[in-house]
Amino acid sequence: MNDPQMRDVVLHFGEMASRWGFNRSVGQVLAAIVFTEHPLSADEISDQLGISRGNVSMAAKELQSWRLIRVHREPGDRKDYYCPNGSLWDMAQQVVSERRKREVDPTLSVLRAQLMQRDGQQADFATTKMQEIHDLLELFTHWMDDVQRMNPEHLMALLKLGAGVGKVLEMKDKLLNKSR
Repeated sequence: MNDPQMRDVVLHFGEMASRWGFNRSVGQVLAAIVFTEHPLSADEISDQLGISRGNVSMAAKELQSWRLIRVHREPGDRKDYYCPNGSLWDMAQQVVSERRKREVDPTLSVLRAQLMQRDGQQADFATTKMQEIHDLLELFTHWMDDVQRMNPEHLMALLKLGAGVGKVLEMKDKLLNKSR
């Protein structure tokens, strides 16, 4: 990567990836692919990032398993080229979907199994907390399902509303309290 500022951004993505539970190279490879206009071969990525071709290959496999990148073929060329698997919105939604599948869903399964075993028993402190966590995760997953179905324009509008949604709900509560 010749541009020092872009190199800093790619290195930062590697650092952030390591904080999110990924290999540092995975973040760097994803950044190199996303910030490059054309598909990149493993050799090009290796040269740009100064990491081994094997490391690039392992990172590419990880990114493919998350469905964040895809293989692109050039006519007459036997090399694999990598490009983003959709828009930034598509990739963000894919990360959320994969995180849910890999982290939230198994937790819900464990909680459901524990709560079913305790069904009919007097709820102790731990059972009450497990039920609260279960209910919160269920609410979160249903909300995420709704968000995943939204088109990007509506989702962008919702995100721009931010705390404004809370203000609208507070206003609704005030209006309902005055009418009673």
